Amino acid sequence: MNIALIGATGNAGSRILAELARRGHAVTAIARKAPGALPPGATFRAGDANDRDALAALLRGHDAVVSSVHFLASDAETLIGAVKAAGVPRYLVVGGAGSLEVAPGLRLVDTPDFPAAYKAEATAGAAFLDRLRREEALDWTFLSPSAFFVPGERTGRFRLGGDSLLVDVAGESRISFEDFAIALSDELETPAHSRRRFTVGY
Repeated sequence: MNIALIGATGNAGSRILAELARRGHAVTAIARKAPGALPPGATFRAGDANDRDALAALLRGHDAVVSSVHFLASDAETLIGAVKAAGVPRYLVVGGAGSLEVAPGLRLVDTPDFPAAYKAEATAGAAFLDRLRREEALDWTFLSPSAFFVPGERTGRFRLGGDSLLVDVAGESRISFEDFAIALSDELETPAHSRRRFTVGY
């Protein structure tokens, strides 16, 4: 496929870029500044996630768009509007864990022990998901990581879930950037969560 990746130089974005390239996809890596090196099959385009018209021009002609940008540093209407203006039918978003439920009707971000430093970003991510759920034109997917989203190994061994936080037998909720990239790439290649959120964890 021909895929546009917004935020290709971040922690998640750089792993997604590497995973898509190793699978043979053509990837347009979009970021404010060029990465140090690009994998085979990838090309860099300088772009601003907050400039709707310029971003739409970069996205035009792709089969799918992947967005991997901080929610506080971007705007849902701008990103969704750019994808729609570009005429790209599929939109996948690197989501957050804060909007996942830990009990019926209780989101992780609303629990007493949720770290204050991450609350604003998590709340913005939840609002982004709410906006997508009202979207009628795009075929979107929102992939939430587990609570701890960290550098690690590319194992290919993980579980998928829906709207509830995944926790392992030790009571931890964790996924590596590398395995998250596998789950997102799998979804691109074999769509199973059209117009839905899902999550990945160990």
